[in-house]
Amino acid sequence: MTAPVFSNHGCRLNAYEVEAMKDLARQAGLEDAVVVNTCAVTSEAVRKARQDIRKLRKVHPDARLIVTGCAAQTEPATFAQMDEVDAVIGNTEKMQGATWQGLAADFIGESEAVQVDDIMSVTETAGHLIDGFGTRSRAYVQVQNGCDHRCTFCIIPYGRGNSRSVPAGVVVDQIKRLVDKGFNEVVLTGVDLTSWGGDLPAKPCLGDLVMRILRLVPDLPRLRISSIDSIEVDENLMQAIATEPRLMPHLHLSLQHGDDMILKRMKRRHLRDDAIRFCEEAKSLRPDMTFGADIIAGFPTETESMFANALAMVTECDLTWLHVFPYSARPGTPAARMPAVNGKVIKERAARLRAAGEAQVQRHLATQVGKAHHVLMETPIMGRTAQFTETVFAIPQAVGEIVTTKIKAVQANQLLASN
Repeated sequence: MTAPVFSNHGCRLNAYEVEAMKDLARQAGLEDAVVVNTCAVTSEAVRKARQDIRKLRKVHPDARLIVTGCAAQTEPATFAQMDEVDAVIGNTEKMQGATWQGLAADFIGESEAVQVDDIMSVTETAGHLIDGFGTRSRAYVQVQNGCDHRCTFCIIPYGRGNSRSVPAGVVVDQIKRLVDKGFNEVVLTGVDLTSWGGDLPAKPCLGDLVMRILRLVPDLPRLRISSIDSIEVDENLMQAIATEPRLMPHLHLSLQHGDDMILKRMKRRHLRDDAIRFCEEAKSLRPDMTFGADIIAGFPTETESMFANALAMVTECDLTWLHVFPYSARPGTPAARMPAVNGKVIKERAARLRAAGEAQVQRHLATQVGKAHHVLMETPIMGRTAQFTETVFAIPQAVGEIVTTKIKAVQANQLLASN
């Protein structure tokens, strides 16, 4: 008998949840199974999940194959109808110990082949916080799940449900355990991180959580926050950016575009000037701040002039790390019914955005030569600065340690340490 094989698709949160599922499956005693955790963000993501399922069935012909994740939640019939699939479980069910106990006890008998309930009825986060997902150097803590917004291109709220938050006390206790285990950096993660607290008593904001963590866990060297919606950033988070050196100077922004008309058609809550203003303010409070951003190329109705506004945002917001997404219609979303941009044009615009992002990376790297940095080691020879810049060492260092070094040169997309 062998332990289950897990295959993950999609975001960091999905990867986090795979670690939790491994633990639940182990506790339940599930064996000889393959679990595919799917992503639903685009039609291409669903296609890749189906392709992976077919490949895994060939490699593991006798295993019981379980499909879960966002695509399983939004279109369970798609996977239930596949000959390769034995069971489909939803995003809520996958985090419940009883689900895995049922699968382990009697895969077909006691366990229903399709277990996908109404995700919109879920009002609490699952109790699956785990200690130490990630590497030996960095741990991820899920503090929020779901999303209350309905961007026209996005299916994720229907896969994740409405926003719900992990109480601050639970988060602080977990981070204390992680620090006791030796982690030097913790990353707060969620589906819509800046909505944290909206469903809790007194409706605290993300900045309140950040300040509380830094105050109550004084031994935590580094705290990061993952992707945020800049229009929802609260005063306390800006205060933390300005005054808390342990809060890392790197923010990944869910911008999506830089043209006001496209942003409105996306049903985003910010406009172009809002994004520029936020980046300028954050830089003024923390001059060493770097930004990453998600940007969609070729959203329906996007003209060349609209795209030019998105392209200009790369330099106007001083974005360094870009995640460029060529628009892919997702059935079931309003954007899928809008006039599409030619596929070749989408591909060309995405390439131009990536080139602009690459130029920004090179500019950032060049400004770091000669500066001192505190680098968190991820491997014996590679770590990341506070701004999340990869730094390479000639002499191996201890993984998980924070090493102080001066930058001597740039090599490709990395910094070279002097020691």
